[in-house]
Amino acid sequence: MIDLYMWGTANGLRAAVALAEAGLEHRVHKVDLTKGEQKKPEFLKLNPLGAIPVMVDSSGPGGKPLTLCQSGAIVIYACEKAGKFIPTDGVRRAMAAQWFLATASDIAGTSATIFHSETSAPEKVPANVEFFKNRLLNYFRNVDRHLAGRQYLADELSFADLMLYPNYALRKPLLEAAAGMDNLKRWGAMMAARPGVQKGMSA
Repeated sequence: MIDLYMWGTANGLRAAVALAEAGLEHRVHKVDLTKGEQKKPEFLKLNPLGAIPVMVDSSGPGGKPLTLCQSGAIVIYACEKAGKFIPTDGVRRAMAAQWFLATASDIAGTSATIFHSETSAPEKVPANVEFFKNRLLNYFRNVDRHLAGRQYLADELSFADLMLYPNYALRKPLLEAAAGMDNLKRWGAMMAARPGVQKGMSA
């Protein structure tokens, strides 16, 4: 059995989406960040950094328990364990890796900066928030250009799509207010219709 400790952030949701899409049996434990539950001693035993998500697989590699942090690592682990969403074609696998990492570094990092700039920064500067929102839109416009003539980021559903979708979904108001990006929005609607994505996003 897999236990997933998460909250409804993009990081938590992508882990839940990956486990649901992979068809791996799992239980979800909500860690309420608004109440500081990630700083409780019992959670810090799972991740000393006090960050979600954390996955605990009682039947990890070699049948031994495995505790895994970092949402991207959980996405890859779920896909490899299930034998799904890892392209066998070398070019497609490399493309999936590129967009997976673009999400992890560029998109997720910028989206998190917007959140912290708006909510927890000691000094809230509207011009800085606007700068990072424009930067995020530029990253998503790049995804939109790549998706022209493609259904998925690597031409087949892959770990890259599972990594990106929660960031897309949580930033949908910003994206809908911006002009264009029809390829991205088509991809988002297709992802949103998947039962596994729906299950993970409602976790």
